[in-house]
Amino acid sequence: MSEEKQNEPIEQEEAVATEETAEEQAPAEDVEIIEEEKEEEEPLRIQLMRLQADFDNFRKRQVRERADWITRANEDLFLELLPVLDHYEMGLKSAEDHHADKSVTEGFKMVYNQLIDLLEKFNVTSVEAIGEAFNPHVHEALTHMPSDKPSETVIEQVRRGYMLGDKLLRAAQVVVSSGPAEAKDSE
Repeated sequence: MSEEKQNEPIEQEEAVATEETAEEQAPAEDVEIIEEEKEEEEPLRIQLMRLQADFDNFRKRQVRERADWITRANEDLFLELLPVLDHYEMGLKSAEDHHADKSVTEGFKMVYNQLIDLLEKFNVTSVEAIGEAFNPHVHEALTHMPSDKPSETVIEQVRRGYMLGDKLLRAAQVVVSSGPAEAKDSE
């Protein structure tokens, strides 16, 4: 029995030493496992971030495309409406020139102004032309005429032009000054 008692402390010491070694190895193994998991996790984290960015870009693109679609639909509607507005303007001018009943003319002017206000509400504005320098981006020159105005100045507007925001819907048809008429030599 004494041998067993002597072996017991040795076994206990060996067990304690084995546990200490196991504890030392376990944290080292845990650290390695954690590092391996981090290495495996990093590409997944990067992939997740890219997917989130792609989805955000997709959402923004959808919002932008929807706004563009609405703008194009409005643009088509306004382009169809502009000739009606032109005819309305011609009718008003004719009524004023022929001294039509003042109350009727005033009523038509009120309706015309409401229509213009409605277009402005949707950011449709007319292109200023008369007295402006000719701009081929917003003016369509129908002809050049001699006048007392400087050359390349719009002297008459045949048809009004319109902008939708900063985009040209329809160019203004204009007559452009070619400068003063040259005096003929009398020889």
